[in-house]
Amino acid sequence: MNRLWVRLSLAFGLVTLTAVIIAALLANFQVSTDFRRYIMHNQMMESTLLPPLADYYAQNGSWAGVESVLDSVRGPGMGMGRGSGNGQGQRQGAPQLVLADSDYRVVFAENGAANLGSRLARNDLQNALPIQVNNRVAGYLLSTAPGAANSALSESAQAFLEQVNRSLLQAGLIAGILGMVLGVFIARGLAAPLGRLATAARRIARGQLSQRVPEKGADEVADLARAFNEMAQHLEQAEQLRRNLVADVAHELRTPLSVVQGNLRAILDDVYPLDKEEIASIYDETIVLNRLISDLRELAQAEAGQLQLNLSPTELPPLLESTADLFRELAREKDIRVETRLAPALPPVQADADRLRQVLHNFLSNALRHTPAGGKITLAARPQNGGLRVSVTDTGSGIPAADLPHVFDRFWRADKSRTREQGGSGLGLAIARQIIQTHGGQVGADSTPGAGSEFWFTLPLSPDLASTPFDV
Repeated sequence: MNRLWVRLSLAFGLVTLTAVIIAALLANFQVSTDFRRYIMHNQMMESTLLPPLADYYAQNGSWAGVESVLDSVRGPGMGMGRGSGNGQGQRQGAPQLVLADSDYRVVFAENGAANLGSRLARNDLQNALPIQVNNRVAGYLLSTAPGAANSALSESAQAFLEQVNRSLLQAGLIAGILGMVLGVFIARGLAAPLGRLATAARRIARGQLSQRVPEKGADEVADLARAFNEMAQHLEQAEQLRRNLVADVAHELRTPLSVVQGNLRAILDDVYPLDKEEIASIYDETIVLNRLISDLRELAQAEAGQLQLNLSPTELPPLLESTADLFRELAREKDIRVETRLAPALPPVQADADRLRQVLHNFLSNALRHTPAGGKITLAARPQNGGLRVSVTDTGSGIPAADLPHVFDRFWRADKSRTREQGGSGLGLAIARQIIQTHGGQVGADSTPGAGSEFWFTLPLSPDLASTPFDV
């Protein structure tokens, strides 16, 4: 009974049953009322009472002495009488007449059918026919005793009403059963996607992150299915990244640890002498390990949103020129030119200057590493879309299109054959991306194989500076 489709089925059944009962009662009431009114109307027309009564009221202006009109119209021996007569002359089963004025007060009652001067009840008014005189209701004529409406119906008429009631009951039962059956099918159809979601969620909890559910329709259940699939996809991607990180870290740590372990074993076995040169070699490997661990810690802080920035108004031109100067001597030794192209009047930005310098060092180091002799590295800055765009362009061999989307991934290296000493830890670009994103900017890379690469980042301006025009 706790299953959703069962509860929905019961709810649909209850609603259907309630609707059928209400419809049957209303139909029964309406049919009975209209049928009685029809019978009464026919009786009135047959007795031709309404025209003489209307003429009488038009001539006299009141209902005083109206029984004489009724006697002449109905004829003698019809049991006419006023007040509480015993009606010995009335025909068995004949309807009794009650006449009320425009204020619903009884002015004539046949054979004690009502008390003179009393007011007609609401249900009696529903069965009464108005008497119109000069487009105004002068009175009401009722052809059955108040509170005893069924007595005015013949046996055939009563049988007809009973047949109508049986038909309504049968139709109601059929409609109720069909409604409940349809309710079960609808409830199961609504609950089935939720059941599939629950099954998929349990499988994901057991580690089967490839689970997906069908996304049919455009309703809330379909939206839930799409959200679930997006969540599952992100979980699967996060798990894959976690596995890759563990594998990459294990791989990156294995080499320096193996070198340290091998050198120490060789010293212990007297293969290598215990001198400063061997100790320096081991020390260098510990520096590599420390740098890798430091990079990993910094990347983890950045990805967790815990990277601390010391933001202050920062002028980019001095920072870019000083950073370029640091690399010019190294570039000159490799016969590589380092140039700067800075747009005039660049506004300051809210930034951490040390962190920006760290990003620029990474970009310039990579460019210097991949640019051949005789090449050129260009450090540029210009306004773009309400912010500033800084780029480092080289004339190296470029990056294959298949590798370009992964350049900011952890441990990615353009040349897979490069060692750690030649190509760094492989975390610099990943850290650079997190630093720029923490500043509220964007980072990217463009490359044409054989023609060089461009690494760039953008920084937003504060709202007051973004609306200020400056020279390009």
